[in-house]
Order: sequence, then C-alpha cells, then structure tokens
Amino acid sequence: MTPAIDYLKKYNILHQVLNYQHDVNAQSYGLEAASKLNLPEQQVFKTLVVSTEKQQLVVAIIPVAAKLNLKSVAKLISCKKIVMAEPAVVERSSGYILGGVSPFGQKKRLVTVIDNSALQHNNIYVSAGQRGLEIEINPEQLITLLKAKTASLQQTS
Repeated sequence: MTPAIDYLKKYNILHQVLNYQHDVNAQSYGLEAASKLNLPEQQVFKTLVVSTEKQQLVVAIIPVAAKLNLKSVAKLISCKKIVMAEPAVVERSSGYILGGVSPFGQKKRLVTVIDNSALQHNNIYVSAGQRGLEIEINPEQLITLLKAKTASLQQTS
C-alpha cells in the first residue's frame, strides 16, 4: 500500500489500482505507464509540482504526453510567475519519489490544478505513489477530493 491508496480507501473512493513492471531506464514514467498498461495517453495524467514567486508549492495534473503551460497555471492561481519545483523539494513536500508522485496522500495538501481535458473521460489514471502503480479514478471525484481548479494547462505548439 501507498499513502495514496490508503487515502482513497479511507474515504471509500471508488478506484482501481493497476500495476506494471517499471523499467529503471524509462525516459518518461507517464508514457511508460500508458504503454505498459495499454492505455490511451490522453487518459494517463502526470503529477507535477511548481513553485510560485512566494515559494508556495502547487500540484499540476496534466496528460502525460503534454507539456505544462506555466503561464496558464500562474493565471489560474492568481500569481505572477511560477517555475518547476526542485526535485528535492518535491520529494520532501510530497513524501514520494519523482516518477511516483501521486496527487493523493501527500504529506501536506497543496493547491491543486488539473487540465480540463480530464473531464472528457469517464476515468483517468494518475500515479498511485510508486513507480509501476497507477490509480484509475473518475476525474470529477479527483477534482472534488483535492478541491482542484480546472483550466486548459497544456502548452500549444
């Protein structure tokens, strides 16, 4: 069990845990999960952590093949500028290692934003808190549980 799975069980949230054999040489953990679990990339979401100019951490959840639009996140949370958080800061604040950061069961609840494309699906997949584990969950439940704000957060080409 991971803190993420324990969190969902504690609140009786309908979910399913999927696992796969993680390859330590994988270039992208999220794309690896989609490929190994034979899931559409647009339904598998990665959990990123950004930092505001005031050092506030924010969780951003976007499709694994997408790039995060930092300006969109800044606008959504009403701040001037954000940057990707340092890996050590992410691991310390979340309690998870990179590639296994789940939006659920983090050490400290952070402001959470999610790409609105999640609402196009009945279920999406997010990290279960460990490389090689994914959680299938209804996106509306995820948004409600995490009190997440939604907007278009993907960079456009």
